[in-house]
Parts: sequence; structure tokens; C-alpha cells
Amino acid sequence: MLQGLILMVVGVGTVVGFLGLLVVILTLSSKIIPRFNHILPDEQPKAKAQKAQKGDASPDAEIAIAIAAAMLRQREQA
Repeated sequence: MLQGLILMVVGVGTVVGFLGLLVVILTLSSKIIPRFNHILPDEQPKAKAQKAQKGDASPDAEIAIAIAAAMLRQREQA
């Protein structure tokens, strides 16, 4: 019984210690890494997404329009 309790305390202590160490490392790295961001900056997106033409309705959009129209008609009848 005593061995089980000791094993549990050691296990819980190990997990809590590891998680605490993880929090400390992540906090320090979040403060240190921005200082070196100028070396390898993030790339800016080059191409913008093209806007859809008015006549180019996808089948999903047509289905959504049909569902919305049916729901509106159902509410008007009720």
C-alpha cells in the first residue's frame, strides 16, 4: 500500500514537473524568438484570391438559395 502511494506521488510529481518545465520553456521561447524574426521573416502572400463572377454560381450556392427560399415560403404559410 505504501509503495503504491509513493509511486503515485512520484508519478504525479514527474508529470507536474514536466508540465511546469514545458510552460517555462514555451514562455521563454515566445520572448526570445521575436528578436530573431528579422533573420527569416514570414513571406507575404503574393496572389490575391480572384472574386467569383456574378454568373458563376456553384451548385452548393444554388442549393443554399433553394433551401433558403423553401424555408421562407414555409414561414410565410405558417
